[in-house]
Amino acid sequence: MTTGSLIFIGLLQAVLVAALAPLFSGFARVLRAKMHSRHGPPLLQNYYDLFKLMKRQEILPAHGSLVFRITPYVTIVSALLVVMIVPILAADSPFGWVGDMILVVYLLMLARFFTSLAGLSSGSTFGGMGARRELFVSALVEPLILLVLFVMSLLAESTNLGAISRGVATGAIPYLATVWLGMVSFAFVVFVEAGKLPFDLSEAEQELQEGAFTEYSGRGLALMQWGFYMKQLAVVSLFIAVFVPFGTMTTLSLLGGLLALAIFLIKAAALYFLAAILENAMARTRFIKAPSFTWIAVGVGLLCFAFYLVRI
Repeated sequence: MTTGSLIFIGLLQAVLVAALAPLFSGFARVLRAKMHSRHGPPLLQNYYDLFKLMKRQEILPAHGSLVFRITPYVTIVSALLVVMIVPILAADSPFGWVGDMILVVYLLMLARFFTSLAGLSSGSTFGGMGARRELFVSALVEPLILLVLFVMSLLAESTNLGAISRGVATGAIPYLATVWLGMVSFAFVVFVEAGKLPFDLSEAEQELQEGAFTEYSGRGLALMQWGFYMKQLAVVSLFIAVFVPFGTMTTLSLLGGLLALAIFLIKAAALYFLAAILENAMARTRFIKAPSFTWIAVGVGLLCFAFYLVRI
């Protein structure tokens, strides 16, 4: 594809993720309600909530700093930049000339880092506790993201996400034990990054009242929630692009784009469905017990790297 085509696809991906992210989160809420035998909210409830919050007055905390004000925008921009780099609709990375998997990981870390700073700068006890938990979860999970993507880049001999995606899609990177272990480990990362039970440690609605989001209101809260929905879908998109990158288009065409979009939506919906089932089968874990769960995923990730070294 030409550079112009890839830029267009990257911008289109950003628009689609921004528009569809609340829908997928609403889909998960509906599934959760059905599994609880409740009527539950409408599928489009997240859109209603965002529009309602956008119209409300934003009240800033007395001790809120500039970081507190810009964090919602940083969260949204970082999530959109991730989906502009990840090959969602096309076989190539749309903005691969801007950055590779390393930039994607740093963008994900940037959103969490600013969220933590916003919680600390809000002057709220709940916000500060939520911020510290955000950093704690980051320390547990983000090295695992780097490890798994590092192994996949070694298999593809490139850190470009498009090269990794093409390698898996064409069979140049076969589904051997290394890839399967990496998939399991990264699926755990997606689950944690999406803030699903039992790992919603930073929000902990029963005790911290949304954690780092506590002092946000009105437009700021709407943007934070929207950015969180987009980050969820961005991480899911990254998992799909690396481990199940089938159905993407190789040339720019309307039919190919619609088909690639339909396949992506089916794969994303399937992952949200599985996450909803797992989430509703577990209770939130205690904060001090979180490392005992993450060590299992870290062990699988290290086993993935060991299997790569022995070419299994």
